[in-house]
Parts: sequence; structure tokens; C-alpha cells
Amino acid sequence: MLAKTKDLLYLAQKGHYAVGHFNINNLETLQGIVRAAVKLNSPVILATSAGAIDYAGMEYLVCLVNTAAKLNKISIALHLDHGRDLNLIRKAIDLGYSSVMFDGSHLSFEDNIKLTKKVVSWTHARGVSVEAELGTIGGAEENIISRNIIYTDTAAAKEFVTKTGCDFLAVAIGTSHGAYKFSGKSNLNISLLKEIRDKVKIPLVLHGASTVPLAMVKQAEQYGAKLGHVCGVSEAQLKLAVKHGICKVNTDTDLRIAFDAGVRKFIKEKPQDFDPRHILAPARDTIQKVVEDKIKLLRSVGKA
Repeated sequence: MLAKTKDLLYLAQKGHYAVGHFNINNLETLQGIVRAAVKLNSPVILATSAGAIDYAGMEYLVCLVNTAAKLNKISIALHLDHGRDLNLIRKAIDLGYSSVMFDGSHLSFEDNIKLTKKVVSWTHARGVSVEAELGTIGGAEENIISRNIIYTDTAAAKEFVTKTGCDFLAVAIGTSHGAYKFSGKSNLNISLLKEIRDKVKIPLVLHGASTVPLAMVKQAEQYGAKLGHVCGVSEAQLKLAVKHGICKVNTDTDLRIAFDAGVRKFIKEKPQDFDPRHILAPARDTIQKVVEDKIKLLRSVGKA
């Protein structure tokens, strides 16, 4: 049975750690994530974006996650990431998702409140929790593109949470989607996070929080990837963000790079092997390693 995302995040808030949110697209990605969480006895949030749903099918992904939850004793929640299509959000609720995100960050403050409140009215009667977003982060992730970072306003955040009744809030403190987050070093506004934490009592979420592990980047490039100057959130700043109130940390880019690195290495070293099971198994292993490192960083080991 799936865990309730809200319950996982309130436990994290009380225990001063964060739960990892990891995007899935296929079986191997899911298995790598879940194996890491089981090994470290950590709760985990498996998330599907609109792009993943277009690629794999919503029903297929739900079946995979439900099977993982049934076969393992750790707490596993299923989350809809960056939901902008209200019909897709309704379908996620009907299919038994633990939580949904309504992403109204591109709307006016008033319209964001109005539509978030509507989604909350649908979900709470069904035992489903809602993540909302205020402010915007930079970069691009599938169809979510923002050229500018608009930091979350502290007073607006308090008003937004009060008026919408959302269960957790994604805040903008300087992160960015994708592998090219910063031109130099990562620079999160921890002072702003502290201010928001003082005014908003529900769990806070950090999007665009991939650390872009150098070892995986080097492996991918060694075997043919052309990634250029990639830069993720530093581990030190991510630890500070968790210390000062972030309870859910979203990761996608790190998984993509790890998958790519695993596949490239195998194909380069064994070009005669065309068995997809052999090709994809190393990708699953590299994802597991990346997720284990992130779970340790978020301090959720043993919290399942």
C-alpha cells in the first residue's frame, strides 16, 4: 500500500531531515531508486511528470509503483510532478496517487491561489495531499521552462498557504532545473529560506535540487557524452537547505546522467552485446549509487 506523502513530510519536518523525490520513466529507473531506499531503509517519493506519463503511460507507471510498494517494507509514495493540466491531476487522484502538485507558478498570484484552492478541494476528500509552488526557478525540465528566477516572497507565501490550504509548498530560493543550474558556484538564498520557514509552518519543497555528481558526469563524457559546463547544487548548500526547513528534495537530472553513463559505458566496452537486459542493468546500478548518495545527504537513512 502506498504511503501518504503528507505523513512522510511531516515526519521529516519533525525529524529535521528530507525525503528524496525521484522522477521515474521506466522499470530500471524505479528499481534503482527502490533498491537504494530498501538498502538504506529510507522512505522515498516516486514521481511522474507529464513527460514521463506521455512516454510510459500513466497506468503502467502506477502499476510499477504499486508493485514496488507491495513488495517492499519501506514507505513509498507516488507523486504527480508539475501538474498543470487539471484533467491529468483529476486522473492521478482517481488512480490513487499519494499526492499531486498543482504548478501555478506561471500564473498571477490571484489565479494561482484560485486554482490551487480548487485542486485542494478535490484532493482532501480523497485523502490525497497537494503541493503548490510560489515563485519560479530557472532552467528547463521537459515542458517546464523559465528564463528567470523569481524568488518566493515571504509575506505572499504566508498568505498563499492560508488561503489555499495546500499541504506543502515548493519555494524558489535560487535553484534551477536541468544540469546547467549556475554559471559559477551554486548560490542558494538560505537567509530567504529561513524567513519563509518562520512564516510558513507546512513542509517546504526544493525543486531543481540535483547535485550533478562529477563522477557520473566524467563517466558519461569518457564514453561519448558531450555535456559541457554542468553545475548542480553543492552538497554543502543542500545540507543547509534541509537544516533550515526543506523537507522534500526533487531529483531528476542526476538520474538521467547516471542512466546515460551506465548505458554508454556498457555499449562502449561490449559492442557485440545487443541484449537490452544487459545494456540497461548497469544503468539501474548507477542510478542506485546516485540515489544512495542522495539519501545519505538528506539524512533519511533508517527513517522508513
